[in-house]
Amino acid sequence: METIISIKPLLAVLVSLLVIPVLVSSSDKPNVRESWTFIAGIITFLIVLSMLSVILQGKQIGLTLFKIVPGADIAFRVDAMGMLFALVASSLYIITSMYSIGYMRGLKEHGQTRFVCYFALAISATIGAAFSANLITLYLFYEVLSLATYPLVTHHQDAKSKISGRRYLIFILGTSIGLVLPAMIWCYHVTGTLEFSGAGIFSGQLSKPSATVLLLMFVFGFAKSGIMPFHSWLPAAMVAPTPVSALLHAVAVVKVGVFSILRVITGIFGLEFLASFDLGAVVAGIASVTIIISSCIALTQDEFKRRLAYSTIGQLSYIILGAALLSPKGVTGGILHISMHAFGKITLFFCAGAIFVATGKKYLSQMVGIGRRMPVTMTAFFIGSLSIIGLPPTGGFISKWYLVLGTLEADQTMMLFVLLSSSLLNAAYFLPVFYKAFFCTDEESMFERKIEEAPLMCVIPLVITALISFGLFFVPQPFLNLAALAVKGFIGG
Repeated sequence: METIISIKPLLAVLVSLLVIPVLVSSSDKPNVRESWTFIAGIITFLIVLSMLSVILQGKQIGLTLFKIVPGADIAFRVDAMGMLFALVASSLYIITSMYSIGYMRGLKEHGQTRFVCYFALAISATIGAAFSANLITLYLFYEVLSLATYPLVTHHQDAKSKISGRRYLIFILGTSIGLVLPAMIWCYHVTGTLEFSGAGIFSGQLSKPSATVLLLMFVFGFAKSGIMPFHSWLPAAMVAPTPVSALLHAVAVVKVGVFSILRVITGIFGLEFLASFDLGAVVAGIASVTIIISSCIALTQDEFKRRLAYSTIGQLSYIILGAALLSPKGVTGGILHISMHAFGKITLFFCAGAIFVATGKKYLSQMVGIGRRMPVTMTAFFIGSLSIIGLPPTGGFISKWYLVLGTLEADQTMMLFVLLSSSLLNAAYFLPVFYKAFFCTDEESMFERKIEEAPLMCVIPLVITALISFGLFFVPQPFLNLAALAVKGFIGG
């Protein structure tokens, strides 16, 4: 595959980083500060977008920054899968920044400058992870993201936030240092390289037991993916402001987790190598357990954001399951679900935050009749729910359709049962919320007529993401094209 040397990947990473001093200097001028946030977001998105045509031509873009040791440089490489992830992250950064203004100002939150600065740093690390050329570069940005999001999780600085923050760091840093770092050293010792390759880097150099242990170290070590039992940090992180929750669960943290696992499966081990040892079934089994258990737990959660959190845990494992099927359509569906889930789930988090800003309510049992007072928000909630469930006409249907086809292609009937069962569970914990919001008697309604929609800066972003979720059903490109192009590279390795 032809590689074009360009500074653009580095620029995409640096923009949000370099704007931080400007944000700090304008802390006493909120409008100026937010304007610079938008400028940085738009420039980042345009830089990413400018590389899209090259990637769709089947080429890739590369840039080496530092030579460390042979086969382990700090380097960037933009390919189809990285481009898909970067497009999602950079576009949603702009929308989430708009939403943050309505939410943070609407609730008169403290530390808004600190918030936007760490937010920008988190996006910079996310883009860096998306464009990493090898495992050591990916690991570097993975850890930067962990440290950048800790202040966001503990934003309220109360006892509950500090406890959740400690759990966040223990799980995220503990697993990456304790499992991923040793696994990387093992890989380099065996192969002499950490570069991602379509065919993987192992050529008969590992036995099945060794490969199994190494694979599990990576799967559990990248705990941002929410794989059970290393998942409890994720519901605990719901103490953060809703824009942070949206960032964590739709754009940055969790997606970097599953993206890292996808990179390991496709670029370190390789699909053929895993198939030769039947190791895809091991990862698929872990993902399936996580999908079903998290969906069942979501049914029991009354707090809106905690229900969304457990839903996210299951949806992330859809992505891992797709890759673990080791079939072209399954892997396509897994990669595609990165984008489809992002737009659907961020819509739901935006809705939860808008309701909290307008009403102060955060429990679903307190939201009977809210659709009559906040019809725009709850209509967007319905569209986002359909996407997460995987029903037309939303983008979530497209990715889940490919996942279903992937189970048939891989002759994995049990995995098909898991996907269909979990979709029913998704419907069971989302659709009743919508029904009670609109279809209740006046006596059942818990809201007075004085309740109305949240500020426009909260409502506009959730309308945009809901419309995108709807539109992706009819126009899934370029995400579908990028996912298919990525899989072609893995199969052709």
